[in-house]
Amino acid sequence: MNDQEWLNLALASMHSGQWFGWKKDYTGSERMSYENIIVHDNSITKPTEAEVNAKIQELKDVEQRAIDKKASGKQKLKDLGLDDDEIQALIGV
Repeated sequence: MNDQEWLNLALASMHSGQWFGWKKDYTGSERMSYENIIVHDNSITKPTEAEVNAKIQELKDVEQRAIDKKASGKQKLKDLGLDDDEIQALIGV
């Protein structure tokens, strides 16, 4: 995923519904950037950039753990004597 996709995913995971959007007349080089976030829901305050960055890192860490577990599981199957074709047939990896 690119930085804009991570930002969008992080914001979407912070609250339910479409609580945020992007300025139409944006500043900077990218419309989908922290500085251009607008909040549509008056009951929600705009998260700080540090909070957003922490959420992005949390999501990246979760994704990396899943990748690592998949690789670890595949290696364990190989250690049990399965070849790549058998592993592919079993789990599609």
